Amino acid sequence: MKDTILIPFIFFIIISAASCDRTKDANTSLPIGYKFFNLEQAGWKSKSASHNLSNIEYTATWVPIQYYIIKNSGNGNPSLIDSIYQSHKDERVIEVEFKHTAKDDLLKTQYTQMDYESAVKYMSFSLEKDFVAITQLGDTINCSGVTFERNFKVAPFKRILLHFGGIPENDQIQLVYHDKLFSNGILKFKFTEKPLKL
Repeated sequence: MKDTILIPFIFFIIISAASCDRTKDANTSLPIGYKFFNLEQAGWKSKSASHNLSNIEYTATWVPIQYYIIKNSGNGNPSLIDSIYQSHKDERVIEVEFKHTAKDDLLKTQYTQMDYESAVKYMSFSLEKDFVAITQLGDTINCSGVTFERNFKVAPFKRILLHFGGIPENDQIQLVYHDKLFSNGILKFKFTEKPLKL
C-alpha cells in the first residue's frame, strides 16, 4: 500500500523537476526579448527634469532612440535594431510636456496671449525655434524638428517631441527653452542620469 502511494508521488516530483528545467532553458534562450520586456515595463524614459512657473509644470524627458526603433521594427531581430541604432546614434529625442496645475487647457488666450488656433499653429510649426541643446563641449545644436501630439482637449497636458541631430553618442546635453508661448523666460533642463542602453 505504501509503495502504491509512493510511486505516483515520486513520478510527480520527476515531472515537476523536468518541466522546471524546460522553463529555465526557454527563458535563457530569449534574454534579449526578456530585456526588452523589462525595459518597457520599467519605462524607457530614463532621464527627466521639471520646472514649475506661473502654475505651469514643464517636464522634459530624454527618450532613448532605441525605444522608437523597437516600436517600429519590433524586438525580434536584435542585429537589425543595432544596425538601425548605429546609423542614428547621434540623434536625440526629447519629450516635453506642458501642464497647468489646475489641469486647465494651456492654449487658452489667458495663458498664451493669442487666439486658440494661433497657439496650436505656434506649437506645431514655430516652437522648435525656441529650443536648443547645449553639449558638454559648449556647442549649441538647434532643434531639427518638432512633433506636436494633438490630444483635442482629452488629456490635461500638451506634449511635443523634439528632434536633435549631430550630438555625439555619449555626450550629456542640456536643453534650453526660451518660453515665448507662455512668457516665462528661459528654462534650462539638465539631464543627470545616463540614458538606458541595450
